[in-house]
Amino acid sequence: MINRRLLPDVMCALAEFPAVALLGPRQAGKTTLARIIADMQQGAIRLDLERPSDLAKLADPELFLSRQGDRLVILDEIQRQPELFAVLRALIDDNRRPGRFLLLGSASPQLLRQASESLAGRIAFRELAPFDISEVQVDHAELQNFWLRGGYPLSWLAQTEDASFAWRESFIATHLERDIPSFGIRVPGATLRRFWQMLAHLHGQLWNASRLASSFGTSAPTVQHYLDILEATYMLRRLPPLQANLGKRLVKSPKVYLRDSGILHALLGIQSLDELAGHPVVGPSWEGWALEQIAQLLGPQWQLSFYRTASGAEMDIVAERGKRRIGFEVKFSSAPVLSKGFWSAKNDLDLERACVVAPVECVYPLAPDVEVVPAAGLAAWLKTI
Repeated sequence: MINRRLLPDVMCALAEFPAVALLGPRQAGKTTLARIIADMQQGAIRLDLERPSDLAKLADPELFLSRQGDRLVILDEIQRQPELFAVLRALIDDNRRPGRFLLLGSASPQLLRQASESLAGRIAFRELAPFDISEVQVDHAELQNFWLRGGYPLSWLAQTEDASFAWRESFIATHLERDIPSFGIRVPGATLRRFWQMLAHLHGQLWNASRLASSFGTSAPTVQHYLDILEATYMLRRLPPLQANLGKRLVKSPKVYLRDSGILHALLGIQSLDELAGHPVVGPSWEGWALEQIAQLLGPQWQLSFYRTASGAEMDIVAERGKRRIGFEVKFSSAPVLSKGFWSAKNDLDLERACVVAPVECVYPLAPDVEVVPAAGLAAWLKTI
């Protein structure tokens, strides 16, 4: 089971650019997707930069890579060898043939600053996230298990709930103890884990660095640095407030969500649906899960934000593309009821359409341009916009 939805996009990028970077968290399926691409490209070679035997081939990277001029070269875990970016730039400038290099990395372009600077105009970036709802194709009955486990392939496909939870605990430990130090980040794993767990309890709330710093016993710039680390390694998403001149007093702080619901639940020690149902995070967790589905299914062409005014008008998610504007409200209820704040926000924003994402079994209208949409059918609904 792999992320095939991204495959055509990556292949198109390889047909246009000398280098393509496929980025995303570890264990999301980048290597599996790269192997499929390698099978489609005759003579392609893959080097894993965590493997000593492959690193030995790059003792003289310019000499080795220059001999592969007609082949696709896949470099896995590129963030471990940042000095390669300068070499790749020189080789690409000598031969700008599309599809020369596919780079796999577990850090954002901002963290891989060498790539964005050294390969500007020569590289396309694509993000591979864990499974979304269109890929696992769950029905209404299975949906909550997907929400509980999250989208990482080995968590979702585990044979038992205990095995899924154990995998996620191991993933968290490995990320803190091995992955983050491999990026050259010097923050003690125990410190960052405590911060990550605090964020889990604040999931979906407005970011307040000063308040969190006070609770954490450190400075606001320090907790901001910790937040940046987790965001750059694809563990969390900052949802900005809508920037619009609507004549309203708007909230200016972003909201912070852990990107994978399964990792959120593991950090909070939630192992079952019964435990989740009785936990204070149940509503925010559902909202964050829906946000991530919408973000992945719509893609980077749509800009996401939230809307909240001092007078109480609020929309959980606003998706914008050009002059188009779609609103999303997320409710963990089989009979969702919308507040006055939703209708005020809808009027303020002049939405094209609005969608209420809820654990219901079928689509039904609340108004001519407002529909309640089952979470299991969200991918199908989004194709209609």
